[in-house]
Amino acid sequence: MISVAIDGPAGAGKSTLARRLAADFGYIYVDTGAMFRTIGLYALRAGKDPKDNEAVDALLPNITLEFAFIEGEQHIYLNGEDVSTAIRTEEVGMAASAVGANPAVRAFLLEMQRDMAKTQNILMDGRDIGTVVLPNATVKIFLTASPEARQAARLSGHPPRRSPPQAGRRCRAAGHFGAEF
Repeated sequence: MISVAIDGPAGAGKSTLARRLAADFGYIYVDTGAMFRTIGLYALRAGKDPKDNEAVDALLPNITLEFAFIEGEQHIYLNGEDVSTAIRTEEVGMAASAVGANPAVRAFLLEMQRDMAKTQNILMDGRDIGTVVLPNATVKIFLTASPEARQAARLSGHPPRRSPPQAGRRCRAAGHFGAEF
């Protein structure tokens, strides 16, 4: 299997590049940030403070994540519910940052992400992808951009999220993660 890891600072264009390369090469694109956002959303809905590691840790066994690509758009499901739009709010983004600092959440998602790379050609972008998640990736890219370009991307809300069409492929990892492609 071929794995491509794209790392770099926020606003450098990692997701834009990852989606484009995945489409060009026919690889699976994994939006790792959406995974953290989904756990943040779950914590908020459960009435837990996303910064409270112990409270969030207790929620993890109840979480099932699935990715699906429908008509070229990536969707993420939380316990069977499509939360693709719900995870893109500022409040959920802040919750994602909080749960992303939680070692148990990182470990919970790490195995899912690694399992995906064992069974299919994938392209992942996000923090620590090339150093922690896929340290033996076939290709590692560290993408940078000037501070001005990164700020412009953040202010514009980033380009529209579009995932490559990859219908008909499905993956399961660790019993908690399913991806339909």
